[in-house]
Amino acid sequence: MKVAILGTWHVHTKEYTTGVLNNPNAEVAVVWDNDAVRGKKFADEMNLPFNADLDAVLGDESIDSVVICTATCDHPEIMMKVTAAKKNIFTEKVLTIDPKDAEKVAEAVKASGKVFTISYPHRTFPTLRAVKALMDSGKLGRVTYARVRNVHNGSSANWLPPHFYDKAQCGGGAMIDLGSHPMYTLYWLLGEPKSITSTFTQVTNRGVEDNAVSVIEFADGKIGVSETGFVSECNPYTLEVSGTDGAVMVHGDSVQWGGKATEGKWVDLELPEKEPLPIDQWIDAVVNGKPSPFTIDEAVMLTRLMDGAYKAFETGAKATF
Repeated sequence: MKVAILGTWHVHTKEYTTGVLNNPNAEVAVVWDNDAVRGKKFADEMNLPFNADLDAVLGDESIDSVVICTATCDHPEIMMKVTAAKKNIFTEKVLTIDPKDAEKVAEAVKASGKVFTISYPHRTFPTLRAVKALMDSGKLGRVTYARVRNVHNGSSANWLPPHFYDKAQCGGGAMIDLGSHPMYTLYWLLGEPKSITSTFTQVTNRGVEDNAVSVIEFADGKIGVSETGFVSECNPYTLEVSGTDGAVMVHGDSVQWGGKATEGKWVDLELPEKEPLPIDQWIDAVVNGKPSPFTIDEAVMLTRLMDGAYKAFETGAKATF
């Protein structure tokens, strides 16, 4: 398959481009960016051709797929053009800022009949997949609570690009960026959300939140807590799930669980093999007809969750779904 890289705005652009280049079933045909200087610089660094004409790129019938790494605010327009051109889509999260745009994009994606995948890499982690399997086994009993903490020091150590603090381009700060991982994980583990509340703060005062927590009510009394931020040092990924018969905790790369079945003792949880990253699963879906992971409906739900989280913070009231 031949892939066009659309946008070099996102910090993961090089990662996805390298993923395509390293996959024997795919090649990068061209790079495009609405900022020609930025796009040309990236293309030169990766030894790839650059084309500043998006219509020409999408009109090239030899290119059957695109990787979208533009500013989030540009996703709706870009994705509508891509679906009209009948290209397969791999996109960075979130799908769109506005849920109404997400619904329009979803309708267009489904009508195109092409493969769509959004990047939800945490769902490939052996630790999280082991937790999901344990929950599905029933050994935790009725699940009542889950908390995910995913943070880094991007603001406090000053390594994030300045445009990641531009609300117009991003839709917000830490929650809509790094907080996407806890949000899509909680939806995966707990199901349909009912309502959400949020507390966001600014530690480094860059105009958007860099320290954030959202609390979500799910069906059947379940509570999910999504924690994120750009101002934490040496703070490993944390996931905990509690149920009426047991609990499980992920701390970095380790997983332990305990409950009635272990007679109250905490024991290591056996981990499955690591799955391919989303970019490779997307290529496999396009080339070999495998099921597409992380679907358009899940992408829409992430946008809905984020929209609710920000509305709850802005109004100081609970937002409902």
